[in-house]
Amino acid sequence: MAVYDDLGPCLVTGGGGFLGGALVRRLREQGYSVTSASRGRYPALERIGVRQVEIDLASASLPVVRDLVGGHDTVFHVAALTGVWGPRELFWNTNVRGTQVLLDAALDAGVARFVYTSSPSAIFDGKDHVDAGPELAYPARHLAYYPASKAEAERRVLAANGLETASGELRTVALRPHLVFGPGDPHLLPRVIERARAARLPVIGKGTNRVSMTYVDNGALAHVAAAKSLLRSDRAAGKAYFVNQAEPVELWPWLFSIFDAVGVPRPKRRLSAQTAYVAGAFLEGLWKLLPLGGEPPMTRFVAQQLSLSHTYDLGPARRDLGYEERVGLAEATQRTIADLAARTRN
Repeated sequence: MAVYDDLGPCLVTGGGGFLGGALVRRLREQGYSVTSASRGRYPALERIGVRQVEIDLASASLPVVRDLVGGHDTVFHVAALTGVWGPRELFWNTNVRGTQVLLDAALDAGVARFVYTSSPSAIFDGKDHVDAGPELAYPARHLAYYPASKAEAERRVLAANGLETASGELRTVALRPHLVFGPGDPHLLPRVIERARAARLPVIGKGTNRVSMTYVDNGALAHVAAAKSLLRSDRAAGKAYFVNQAEPVELWPWLFSIFDAVGVPRPKRRLSAQTAYVAGAFLEGLWKLLPLGGEPPMTRFVAQQLSLSHTYDLGPARRDLGYEERVGLAEATQRTIADLAARTRN
């Protein structure tokens, strides 16, 4: 194994998750010493020599987190609470409070680099985004607590860039991978397939919206590239970058190709974007009023995500981070379909 010591020992929060796990594997392949901080333990990480620490950043004290962070030169903060529904407190405690205590600990411990996994939803304003770049501003309001909490956490990470640490200055960067998919995906496509199989997934809007996706291994590669860019210069320091496939997909035809491959019927029901949005608003109100479990079958945020175009410009990430995807869209889709088909058979 080739050994590279430029990033030093690395801490990855959420190393047992989908993107976090891919990042840990990438770092280990490059010879780095890696600690994973998660709320559980994962045998797969033990097998590749990853030190594991069980911790919940949403409630951990600063001294405990400082002990976790100490001895690491680079922190990758991947862990987050995702979802389109739930109490504000849960999202704020995990995504905002957890990020802030990790930042504070990094400053106290003299960490040199802090790479934050953000989301394009942090700047989603309910409009079509076509090849959008860093000019997008945070919206005045968000339609769900998840994007609102990611936006606030991203602000704090970028504002911490250049602050003095125990041994120098902290350099920070935020990455915004969009709709991460690939083999082993536990959430995104399995949930969509489940809804389609149960005939609970209508086609929203005209069905021609284009969307940027992020293959999981490419997302991991981008995180390593971002950390290394902070070693070379401060060009990327204090900035946010979109990370996705170079080629976007037409969302619904792309989903149909996956449904066909795994034997799931295509959705027959269609809703206009406006109808879905109004239905989402009504259902959100109903779920808040009544003691209903789970999440509403439609929300305003989901209606917009499924009907609008959101594609993002890779130019800044290529220029400043030196990032280039390793796996193209066609191959990434085929790998994903093969994995989903195998899981469906089993």
